[in-house]
Amino acid sequence: MKEQKYHIYLTNQERSEIIESLIDFKNLRMQHGKYTDAVDEVLVKVIHAKKKKLKVVYI
Repeated sequence: MKEQKYHIYLTNQERSEIIESLIDFKNLRMQHGKYTDAVDEVLVKVIHAKKKKLKVVYI
């Protein structure tokens, strides 16, 4: 079965906030001595995601 893909469109500010939140969450898990593998995977995907310019039309 093929893995389903999802697309999310973020502004630069939203992207920065997500990265910052993931880093904070990773640090919190490290303080509690828990694994951070899942957070690391998501963080890498967000950081290396392609940026695409879209034209927004307000009606």
